[in-house]
Amino acid sequence: MARRKKGRDISGWLVVDKPAGISSNNVVGKVRWAFNANKAGHAGTLDPDATGILAVALGEATKTVPYITEALKAYDFTIRLGEATNTDDQEGEVVATSELRPSDDDIKVALAPFQGDIFQVPPKFSAVKVDGKRAYALSRGGEDVSLEPRPLYVDELSFVNRPDADHVTLHMVCGKGGYVRSIARDLGEALGCLGHVRELRRVWSGPFELEDAVTLDKIDELAKTPELDALLLPLETGLADLPELPTTQDAAAKLRNGNPGMVLASDVEYGDEAWASLSGTAVAVGRYKAGELHPSRVFKA
Repeated sequence: MARRKKGRDISGWLVVDKPAGISSNNVVGKVRWAFNANKAGHAGTLDPDATGILAVALGEATKTVPYITEALKAYDFTIRLGEATNTDDQEGEVVATSELRPSDDDIKVALAPFQGDIFQVPPKFSAVKVDGKRAYALSRGGEDVSLEPRPLYVDELSFVNRPDADHVTLHMVCGKGGYVRSIARDLGEALGCLGHVRELRRVWSGPFELEDAVTLDKIDELAKTPELDALLLPLETGLADLPELPTTQDAAAKLRNGNPGMVLASDVEYGDEAWASLSGTAVAVGRYKAGELHPSRVFKA
């Protein structure tokens, strides 16, 4: 007999302002406990020392996680110039140093090649798998890990300020799979001065903004109370980048059973991905074809 999941059947998104010093998975565990939820997940890992937006999905909202994972995300980060580390952040060991310090103009000019469609090599201390094992586990074991370049779309990489000669703060907007640590490392190499990430903060993620975020202290304070439930954003928030197609009660019943259902469409094209709604409530996500939505994911009523 299958073991039943424990916890409440509660759905929605909680935007957490993750502090430094805790892993993304531990944040998800704390949120799940606070809501006594039977299911939870997050949309985009932050390194333990990174802060900022970690969007946590509960219940049916976990079905919308892929759409937030694919969305653009923005980061503010500070690079320590003159030092390279084995982890490409301040937690690692310094492996090389340089006395060179580029000017502000030199840095601004060097940012151009890191924008648009680029390729980047993930940090050796990352969760990328190599022959079935995590790169960070192999690196910690003393192995010399070689990782292949991966495509990344960088929508924006801009100069914010120069706190002092040894540091520069940048703002980046990028797509799925971006490693800020790799940007810091590669920019330092391009400038000839080396570099690693000193501070990193995710300032928005898809539709989620810092103004929507809740601290872990607040989550602890309101744990297992109606006041915490009231902070949940609807699961439909995770579908903000997809067209919404209204449907009828009868069509909604068909869609929830995994069958095509009629929808009202205006600006979508044949084959476009969209979501069907009944009075604003998500029914299903799928492909629009000739007046019907062919569902790939369905949501409980």
